Amino acid sequence: METFFLRGSSLSSIPSSSLNHRSTFRPINRRPCLRAQQSDGSATDIPPGEFKVRNSQDEIAATQGIRIRRRPPTGPPLHYVGPFEFRLQNEGNTPRNILEEIVWNKDTEVAQMRGKKPLYTLKKAVDMAPPPRDFIAALKASYLRTGMPALIAEVKKASPSRGVLREDFDPVEIAKAYEKGGAACLSVLTDAKYFQGSFENLEAIRNAGVTCPILCKEFIVDAWQLYYARAKGADAVLLIAAILPDLDIKYMTKICKLIGLTPLVEVHDENEMDRILEIDGIQLIGINNRNLETFEVDISNTKKLLEGERGEKIKQKDIIVVGESGLFTPADVAYVQEAGVKAILVGESIVKQKDPTIGIAELFGKDISAA
Repeated sequence: METFFLRGSSLSSIPSSSLNHRSTFRPINRRPCLRAQQSDGSATDIPPGEFKVRNSQDEIAATQGIRIRRRPPTGPPLHYVGPFEFRLQNEGNTPRNILEEIVWNKDTEVAQMRGKKPLYTLKKAVDMAPPPRDFIAALKASYLRTGMPALIAEVKKASPSRGVLREDFDPVEIAKAYEKGGAACLSVLTDAKYFQGSFENLEAIRNAGVTCPILCKEFIVDAWQLYYARAKGADAVLLIAAILPDLDIKYMTKICKLIGLTPLVEVHDENEMDRILEIDGIQLIGINNRNLETFEVDISNTKKLLEGERGEKIKQKDIIVVGESGLFTPADVAYVQEAGVKAILVGESIVKQKDPTIGIAELFGKDISAA
């Protein structure tokens, strides 16, 4: 789509032949700023200095192999055509894939939430939140008890790739069924737009007496979100290496430790794994068998990332590896366990079952409940 910015002429003075394509018209504002298009169609002014910072952030990320841009790159108008500023809708302001679209939307969403709930109010809420539960200890205890990968069971209503997974979705009842079935921990989707999740679901589960530690499954793009998750009762949080540069992960990991959250750092390929293994203090790495750019799944990805020197380094650092995505059968669980996984994060294959407790037993090929 092309966007035009009107400079004082009326539309009636423009030949109709010039309007036979999708165009929008906006009055020109000659202030020394840039105009960024928001996901909701509105526009916001960006001072030139901030534009440079945003682009430098993406440049730094690109040097680390990160292809996901944190925000839509925005620059000055390309050129003038008659009375209009002329800007094409192109790769610079269109998401390249679903993950980038989610991240851009999340950046806007967080900015709005941060304005309503400043950090100082969240720090007070964190101080008043229930004490955090030990996510890693729960995984280790389950592994020792069952001899099988500890289960992080996901409370998930929908996904962009699969649509709605469960129509009769009661997050508290599902969480209780997971706990009864032997889940060591829970993962709760909190993204509303793409996964139909919410922080209300996380709070409801925490307040319902479920004792499993809870991972806040969210697309973290700002440290503010860490405080918000902890204030809502989360015990752990997901950090995605495909989105976050090394410096962000180091910084956020330190904040997590400060406020009592356990970070689960998610990787998908060799480059991301190598980056994370160079960061001190990482205790939990998730290997996502789903490519978050294409949403294609291949469980052999787990084995590939745990072979050779990487696998040895993980053992030396005593890092717990979590297998994620594409796990549906006992054979799948055995495959990733043999590769070196000591925990798995599973949602779709059990949440779709009428009784998730039975779904867990079918996933592992036996009853893993503590009862």
